[in-house]
Amino acid sequence: MAMPRPTVAQLAYGSCTVVFSTLAMLLLSQTSSGVGIALVVVAALALGLLVAMTVPLSRPARPAPVARFVPQEPVRATVPSPAAAPAREAVRERAVS
Repeated sequence: MAMPRPTVAQLAYGSCTVVFSTLAMLLLSQTSSGVGIALVVVAALALGLLVAMTVPLSRPARPAPVARFVPQEPVRATVPSPAAAPAREAVRERAVS
């Protein structure tokens, strides 16, 4: 079974975490020994790996479900004939006073 490849977001977040955390830890600890620098680098790599693994994996976007109204009774689309249509009342206009 093949392992999944890391996404671009995982690589970017992990790399940025390693670089910035290394710089921050070296500046804060002010270490100049080889052992101290090695510990900082190992800690930064571990932190970068942790961040890269916790970035959520991208999933294909699915459209949101659409709420649909389902009528209880079937709807009948009929057009009334002109003879069966009721007579329309004339529109009365009122004078604006």
